[in-house]
Formats: sequence, structure tokens, C-alpha cells
Amino acid sequence: MRRVHVMAAVIRDPAGRILIARRPDHAHQGGLWEFPGGKLEPGEAREAGLARELHEELGITVTQARPLIDIHHDYPDKSIRLDVWTVDAFDGEAHGAEGQPIRWVRQEELDDYRFPQANAPIVSAARLPTRYLVTPDLADTDELYAGLRAAYAAGIRLVQLRQTQLDTEAYASLAEQVTEHFGSGFIWMLKGDHPPHQPGAGWHVTGRQLAELARTGWRREERLAWLAASCHDDRELALAAQIGVDFVTLSPVLPTRSHPGAAALGWERGAELIRGVNMPVYLLGGMSEAHLSQAFDVGAQGIAGISGLWAGGSDRS
Repeated sequence: MRRVHVMAAVIRDPAGRILIARRPDHAHQGGLWEFPGGKLEPGEAREAGLARELHEELGITVTQARPLIDIHHDYPDKSIRLDVWTVDAFDGEAHGAEGQPIRWVRQEELDDYRFPQANAPIVSAARLPTRYLVTPDLADTDELYAGLRAAYAAGIRLVQLRQTQLDTEAYASLAEQVTEHFGSGFIWMLKGDHPPHQPGAGWHVTGRQLAELARTGWRREERLAWLAASCHDDRELALAAQIGVDFVTLSPVLPTRSHPGAAALGWERGAELIRGVNMPVYLLGGMSEAHLSQAFDVGAQGIAGISGLWAGGSDRS
């Protein structure tokens, strides 16, 4: 089978806007929008190929880039690897050097544009941050609020409100209060037996819930802003893809105090599992800020954690 390696980029300007380009009308899936890039030449290094393609297509020189997401598709006649990077800095003024229309858009506007179906995970990855905070179980609401304010000040924007010590009614009440208090400052991921009703909130399901949803043939609801799942192996990752999640956590990568008997995946196995899926993956278990670059290198969206990302926490969540 012929293998094609394609480089693509989520390019951000200093204001955080993302550059997209429109495919020529006569091309395959013409008229749709895409993230700029092109084929990697034989023997060419990935970053070098990305820089070459962006210079040819947009007239810019890449000065800062890192891997974002790898997407693999097998067709009857060829296998495509869509190797996507984030470009956070470049020299020059981007323009359609090959005559293609380009546009700078805010990341929340990406859903307003039509992309090839294969680009859907890239749109999710472009909109998601690199850190996913899971709140520790806290009996003191003031402490929870203080910790969330500290997280916001530290630049964290994706938060799972966990609080396993609460019953269903108490959790629903707290979720209502917290999301109303902090509003759209965070992307909220809520727990529970059913999708949350709060506008803009996402639903994070457990491995047990994931298996049940897949068994009953459930598919994500359009009104649900985000859907995520906790995964621990390739079977659960396959179920997550089956029900159409936007992203997953994969754990435990490293040994943790909270689950001392759980076998850690390790970085090599984590990377292998990530290569088998076409969705953003957050690595969980023993993660801290110090592991972020390594997470990018193995293809992850970023890291998730409790104590490792909570104010004053250690690096062993």
C-alpha cells in the first residue's frame, strides 16, 4: 500500500487567531477550508518539511513549532498520515502565495467553517488547551473556589469538576454554583450519569460509563459542547472513538500515590496507544508541568492531573 506523509499546521498569530486556507474549487473536496501544509518529501525531516511547505504556500519562515496531533487514515489504494504541528511564531506576513484564499479566525469560530471530515480532530485539538485540571475532592467550597482562581491565574482553562465525595444531588447543585460563578472563564467538564444541562459544559464519562454507552449504541448529542472519556487501554480507546468523543484521558502513565496498585503504562506504551487513535489525548497519572514537552513528543494533546496541576500540588497525582 502506498503511504503518504502530509504535514499540516495550526498557525497562530500574536492575538491567538488561527490561519485557515480554502481548497481550490477544482481540487478534491474543493471549496472546503483546511489547515495549510503539504506532502513530506522522501528523506525529509518532519520539521524541515513543515517549514518548507509553509514558506512555499504562505511566504512565512517558521521560528517556533511543536507536534500537535497525528491522524492516520487507510484507503483502498493508500495510507495517509496527517502530521499536524502547532506554529506559535514565524517571520514574514502570511499570504496565499499560490493564489489560495486565507483567513485569520478566532479558535471559537472554527466551527463556523466547513473542513474535510478528516480535519475534525484537528479542529478539536486547535480549540483545546494543553493542560486539563481535575479538581481534588474538597469538603471546603471556599478552598475549591480559591484553587480555581489560582488555576485561572496560572493559565489553566480546561477543568473537570470531580468531587467524588458528593452524592448526585449535591454534585449537581455545586456544579450549578461553580459554573455560574466562573462562567466562560473555563471549559467545564462535568461528571454524572447523564449529560449536563449547563450551556457550554462538557461531559466526561468513566470507563464503566463508556462501555455502557457503546453497548447501547449511544452517540453524542449535538447540544453537548464537549464529550470526553477516561481510557486505560486500546479497547476503551476504540469505544471512545465509536461513540464520537472529542478527547480522552489516558492513564496511568506513571505510578501514582492515589492508585498504588495500578500498573503504569509508561511513555513507550502511551505513545503506542496514542498512535492508534485519531483524537486528542491527555496523559494522566503522575503528570506535572515538567512532563508537558515529553507529552507533546509522544503525540499527546497535553497533560491532565489533580495534584500535579492544583495550586501547591506535587508531581504525583
